This record gives sequence, C-alpha cells and structure tokens, in this order.
Amino acid sequence: MVSPVRNTKSPIKENKISNGVNSTGLVARKNVAIKVAKQAGRMLSRRFGKINKIRAKGDRDLVTDIDLAAERIIKNQIIKEFPQDKIISEENPVKQKSKFTPLEKATDKVGGGKNIGADGGLMPPSAETVRERSSLTGFTWIIDPLDGTHNYIHNINIFGVSIALAYKDEVVVGVIYMPQEDGLYLVQRRKGAFRNGRRISVSQRKIREATMIFDSSIRYQKNRMLKDLGRLIDEVFNVRMFGSTVRGLVDIAEGKAEVEIEYNDKLWDFAAGLLLVEEAGGRVSDLSGKRWSIKTKGYIASNGKIHSEVLALIKQPI
Repeated sequence: MVSPVRNTKSPIKENKISNGVNSTGLVARKNVAIKVAKQAGRMLSRRFGKINKIRAKGDRDLVTDIDLAAERIIKNQIIKEFPQDKIISEENPVKQKSKFTPLEKATDKVGGGKNIGADGGLMPPSAETVRERSSLTGFTWIIDPLDGTHNYIHNINIFGVSIALAYKDEVVVGVIYMPQEDGLYLVQRRKGAFRNGRRISVSQRKIREATMIFDSSIRYQKNRMLKDLGRLIDEVFNVRMFGSTVRGLVDIAEGKAEVEIEYNDKLWDFAAGLLLVEEAGGRVSDLSGKRWSIKTKGYIASNGKIHSEVLALIKQPI
C-alpha cells in the first residue's frame, strides 16, 4: 500500500477557485453536505433494527420509512440553504420540468411549510418540486440517504450515506458517512481524499493479491456477469459482495480492496465514491474503458495498478 501523503490537513477551508466555481459557494455546500450526512447517519444508527414500514419499489427492490426519514433530513437542509440548487435523490428521482416557475418554487420551498416528517423534521409543502427543474446555480446534489437498504432491513450493519455535489455535470465534491464506524469520507476534485481529516490512498497490490468487490445484482445480467466473474476469480486473490456500493468504494480508496466492478448502479450509488477513489490515486472507467460521468451505469473502480488487466478480462467476448 502507498504510504499516505504527510500533509494531512483537510481541504475544507480552501479559498481558491476550483473547477470554475467560486470557492465560497463550494465550501458552503461542502460543509452542509458534511453536516447533513452526519445527521442522517446518526439517525440511521439510532433506528437500526427498528424499522416500522417496508414497501416494494420494484421486483426485490425495497424502501423503508427510515430511508425516507434520512432523505428528509438531507433535503430539508439543502432546500433551506440553497433553494435554487437541483436535487437528485434515490427515493425521489429527478423528473421533467414542473409547471411552476423557478421563482415560485424557491419562494414556496422556504416559506411556512407545516408538514412534519416521520423523523420530526419539517417537510415544506413544495419540497418535491426542487427535483423537477434545472438548477439556477449550476449545482446539483446527488443523494443516496441509505446505501445498503437491504442490508439495513436484515440487520446487517453494512450501510452508509452518500452525498455528491456536481457543478455543470461534473462531480466536484463527495461526502460519504459510515455511521456504524463514525467514518466520514470527504473528497473534492483535485484536492485529495480524506477519512476523518486524514488523507487516504489506494493500495499498490497486483492482481494476484487483489481483493475484488463484485456487483451482487447478478440476476439483472446473469449471463454476462457470471462469465465475467468466472474469468476474474481465476486471477484475483478473493471476492467480496457487500450489498453496499459505498462500502466497496471507500475500501478501495483506503487500500483495503483493489477493484470494484458494478454493472447496474445508479448515479446516487456511485457519484461520491468514484470521485473518492480517483482522488485517492485510483482509476475509474466505464465497462468499455471510457472515462466515467454522471451518465455512467456500469464501471470499474480500481487501485489503478490492475485496472487494465481487469478491463481486458471483462471485455473478452461472452
């Protein structure tokens, strides 16, 4: 594993211009992301094992009342602080433009709502509309309030909160909070990757020494994924399936694992984690080897050293 860089100062207070964004606005949003990730995560820990309601979103795809409570904690604060930003969230995916004007939405969102959420938080009456329009600021929040819902339902304590911030379609900030270990992961593009204020870095292990994390949703692309897995298990040291994207990506960024391969992830699953891996010195691409973006679905995230070998194995004909 690469020795950590000696400068362990967190980048939270940088005042330079980054990626065309005035740092004052970026830092303000980053600090809110940290605050709400911790608030939501601590609520998840308090209520672990105490789920009241579970409903199906689709075939073997579940959501709980606690997912929604965590989402409210995060979204309410964003709406209060940055009413003109766009929000994309797992439990309320982005829709097409609404019939309201941006000014009407911004005014309504912050004024006088009286709906109370299950977690006791205020839910402004028009909060849902914030996800239905283009950002007036260029900023988009990408939220997974509970990554690892199915683990959470079964009392498996592998789960986390993921919040990413994109500016003009490029992810520039990521915050991941793993509440069961009080692990706060923070990343800003071109500023490095940190865990609880200390810089982290990927490993330098070779493929024969590598721990590989593999997509657990095999049923969606069974033929391809099983054939890819068959090739890969002959080359790597061992394989893990966590049921939580953020768990795998923070492990790669910290040098605990070497590669994660996902075929069916959504933007909110990976946006913060892929930037974290890159800034920790790793490499990320889509399954064809192209650079990842907010439109990516399947991807490889690795320590960089084994990336080309892994990519060659999964690009072989089925």
